This record gives sequence, structure tokens and C-alpha cells, in this order.
Amino acid sequence: IERSDQGFQITQNSHKILARRVLLATGGASYPATGSSGDGYVLAEQLGHSLTPILPALVPLITANNNPAQLQGLSLGRVRAEVRVCGKKVAEKTGEVLCTHFGLSGPAILALSREAVRGLAAGQQVDVILDVFPEHDPVALDAWLRKEIATHGKKQCCNFMHIFLPPKAIPVCLEQTGLHSTLPAQNITARERKRLRTWLKEWRFSITGHRPLSEAMVTTGGIPLTEVNPKTMESRLCSGLYFAGEILDMDADTGGFNLQAALSTGFLAGRCAALGMP
Repeated sequence: IERSDQGFQITQNSHKILARRVLLATGGASYPATGSSGDGYVLAEQLGHSLTPILPALVPLITANNNPAQLQGLSLGRVRAEVRVCGKKVAEKTGEVLCTHFGLSGPAILALSREAVRGLAAGQQVDVILDVFPEHDPVALDAWLRKEIATHGKKQCCNFMHIFLPPKAIPVCLEQTGLHSTLPAQNITARERKRLRTWLKEWRFSITGHRPLSEAMVTTGGIPLTEVNPKTMESRLCSGLYFAGEILDMDADTGGFNLQAALSTGFLAGRCAALGMP
């Protein structure tokens, strides 16, 4: 796409089209199989626009040394997941978490992935912390543990922990808390119970990467919103050029919000471009 005296000249396979106005609605760079290859970013840059870094969002995360193969297929229903970057909490979501052969996925993880990906891109330490029992504060969880120990104290830890965890999570829990699988629950010391309680509230996963952009549900980054008139979706830098959808630097959680953003900006940009509204 090039500027011309009439507005724009669009060339494709030696075929040229002249247009007074152009609407770029080429999508992001995720899911290239759908035809969204990220070419729109190049076209926008050629017309004078800048880009915020293109990164995946709503994407599964890769973990390091957290028994991913052993946990594969584990689904945790209503847990609280949080992302910590350099030890500081930057995002939190309660929902389902799925353990995979490479790390973590599921609705809660996808919703948090944006902040994790940004931290990784900046070369920072990123961790995901799972609170298996968000409805219990540490005091209430400790009371529950003591109650169950008093009731089922003769059970070995490998069987006792079925009260609190799905089977696939139990070996990992015992290994990371230092509890022997054959230890009777009634022999758990106060210090060991504290370690167990802390683990149930703060199951830590070190994040080393994310699945590729081609597997991401949406793209974060793109044309800065400061370079676009929000009332018309027209470029502030190139008159007659309009933007809509994921090419813009905006992304949202799952639930139809990204679709709504694409539809709304598409309607506004199309209407204003057709009417020639400034």
C-alpha cells in the first residue's frame, strides 16, 4: 500500500487498485492457519505507524522441573492462580487449571498468560502460584488438616492426602513437602503440617516459556491506540487510513471480549471510512 495523489495505491500481483480510503483489518499474528499472518503490521509500518512488541496472549505456559509428565491430564477445578514476576504478584485469576505434558493450561492460566509472557520477554523471573483451597485461609486450612489427622491418623500419607488432592498431585506434593508416602498421618509433626499447608496454598511452578504465537488465541501488541482516533478508528498519522480488530494494540480475556472489540471497531471504522468522516 502506497500513498498516491488520489489517496492510496494498492498493488497485488501486479494488479493495482486506487482508493481514497483504506481499512486495515488484517488481524494479529496468532493462528496463522486462519490467514492472519501479521502482514498488516508491515503495511502499517510502511505508512508511518509504530508497533508495540508482538507477543502471544491467551496461551499455555511452559514449566521447568515441576513434574509436567507426571501431572499430565490433571485438572484442578476451582483454584486461585497468580503470576509473580520477580517475586511480585502482577495478576490473579480463580478458575480451572489443566496440567499438560509441557506445563500449565486451562482458563485461569490462559487469562494470566499475558503478564507471564511480558515478564519472560523482559528476561524476568516468572512463577505461577496455585492456591488449591482459595476458600480457606491458612488458619482454617490448618484446622481442617488437624481435624482430618485426628480422624484418619492411621492412614499413610499417600492415602491420607486423597482427602485434599487428586491422585496425580499426591506424589508431587509429598516429594516437594518432604513427607514420606508411608508415614502415618498421625506422625506428621507441626513443622511438617505447616509445610504441607503452605504447599496447598502456594504450589509454585517456575515458568520458562510459553507455547508459540501460532498456538495463541490472540495477539498482544500492535498499532498503538495513541496513533488512532477512537471516535473514527482513523489513523492520526496517515489520513484516510483506518484500523479495526486485532491489528490494534488491544486484547482481552476469554469470553467474547476480543470478538466484541473486533466487531465494534470494525463497525465504527467501516462506517466512518464509507462516509469519509474525519
